[in-house]
Amino acid sequence: MNGGWRYRATSVFGVAILTALAVGIANSPTAQAIFASLPVVGALSTDPPSGAEGFLEIATTVVVVTGAFVPLYKPRPRRILDAVVLAQKRVVVALLALSAIGYFDYTYRLPRATLLVITPVLLVTLPAWFVWIRRRPTTDPQRGIIVGDDPAEIERLAGDVDVPLLGYLCPTIAFDRPDSSASQPAIADGGVGGLTRLGGLSRIEDVLVEYDVDTVVLAFEHTDRAEFFGALDACYEHGVDVKVHRNHADQVLTSGDDVGTLVDVDVEPWDVQDYVLKRGFDLAFSTFGLLALSPAILAIAVAIELDDGGSVLYRQERTAVFGETFDVYKFRSMIENAEDETGATISDEDEGGVDPRVTRVGRVLRQTHLDEIPQLWAVLKGDMSVVGPRPERPELDSDIETGVVDWQKRWFVKPGLTGLAQVNDVTGAEPAKKLRYDLQYVKQQSFTFDMKLVIRQVWKVGVDAVGAVFG
Repeated sequence: MNGGWRYRATSVFGVAILTALAVGIANSPTAQAIFASLPVVGALSTDPPSGAEGFLEIATTVVVVTGAFVPLYKPRPRRILDAVVLAQKRVVVALLALSAIGYFDYTYRLPRATLLVITPVLLVTLPAWFVWIRRRPTTDPQRGIIVGDDPAEIERLAGDVDVPLLGYLCPTIAFDRPDSSASQPAIADGGVGGLTRLGGLSRIEDVLVEYDVDTVVLAFEHTDRAEFFGALDACYEHGVDVKVHRNHADQVLTSGDDVGTLVDVDVEPWDVQDYVLKRGFDLAFSTFGLLALSPAILAIAVAIELDDGGSVLYRQERTAVFGETFDVYKFRSMIENAEDETGATISDEDEGGVDPRVTRVGRVLRQTHLDEIPQLWAVLKGDMSVVGPRPERPELDSDIETGVVDWQKRWFVKPGLTGLAQVNDVTGAEPAKKLRYDLQYVKQQSFTFDMKLVIRQVWKVGVDAVGAVFG
C-alpha cells in the first residue's frame, strides 16, 4: 500500500503521464494514418496540431483529466470493482469537460477525432492504474492502533478490536481533570493492556505512514476539539479507517448497520458529485452576491461611517470543520469594541430582547440581514458554505459544550450562511434545539436539500426586509 503523500504523488503522476501518452500517441503520424482509414474517425479527422499548439493541446488535456481525478487521490481502501467504477466516472467527467472546451475555437482544444480515439484508451488505462496502486481492504493484513487520552479506555477497547494492534498513542502525562477517577492508571511511557506505546498524539501522522496503519480506534474519554477531532482529521487525510466506541457516536458519525462495541466513523456522507455541485453553487452564489450587492456594500459603509465614525467591518473568530478556526467579517452593527468588557456573549436580540449595544444603523442592518453580506467572502474563499450549521465563536462553543451533549458533531460539515436551524428561527440562545436541527441537516444533507433551504432563506430575508422598511 502507498501511504499518504506517496499515494497522492503516485496517482497524480500516473494520471498525468498516461493522459499525455494517450494524446501524444493519438496525434502521431502513424496513428493518424490508421485513424484516417477508419470510417467514423476518418470523417472527423483533421491535421493534428504541432509545435506550440500541440504542446498546449496536451497540457490542457492533462490539466483537465488530472483535475477531474482529484477525488481519487485520497488513499482510501478500495476493492477492484470500486476502483474501476470510480475511475471510469472520473474519465467521463473529464471527457465531458474536454468536449465543452472543444465547442470553442481555442488553439489548445482537443480535436474531435483525437477525443474519440483517446476515450476508450483512458477508460481502460486509468482505471487499470488505480487498480494497480489501490489500497487493498481485504487481501493485505490489517494493521491497527489505538489513539486516545485515557489509558483505562485504551485497555478496555483493546479487547474489542478485531484487527491486529501494533500499539497505541497517548500523552505521557495524565490530564488534570476534576472528574478523573482516583483509580485511573497513570499515563506513562510504559505499555497499557499489553500494548506498546508508540508515542504521543502529535506523532499520529508519522505513525500512520511509518507503520502503514489501516485502522485507528479512538479511545478518548472526553472528545475535545484539539485531540479527538485532530486525530480524526489526520486519519481522514491519510485514508485510514476509524472506529469509536458506540457510546461516543450516533448515526451522524457512524453507519446505520454497525453492531458491536466499536462502530465505523463516516465523515464523508456526501457523494462526490454533490460535493462538486455544492462547491460550484457556493462559488456562483458568493460571486454573484458580491457583484450584485456592490452598490449596497458602498452605501452601508458610508452609513456606518456617518453614524458614529467607527470601523466599517467587524472581525470574529469562528469554529470551522473539525474544530479549526477561521476569521469571518460582518458589517459592524454594535458600538465600537462592544465586547471588551462583557466578552463574547449571545446578543439579547437572539433571545427576543433589545441589545443596547446595537447602533441605529446596526439595527436596520440586522433586521434586513445586510450585516451578513461580507460573509460571502468567506464562502468564496471556501471557509464557509452557503448552507450548513451556523459557526459559533470558539469561546461560546466551549460554554455550550458543557451543557449540550454532542455539540461538537456539528463540526463534521462546513459551516454555512444559513441552515435548517436558521430557516426555523432557532438561534444560539437555544443551543439544544439548534443542535437538533443542525444534526438533522448533517443526516439529510444533499444538494437538493440545500437548494430548498436556500429558497426558504431568501424568502425569509425578503419578508424581513419588507417588514423592516414598511413595518
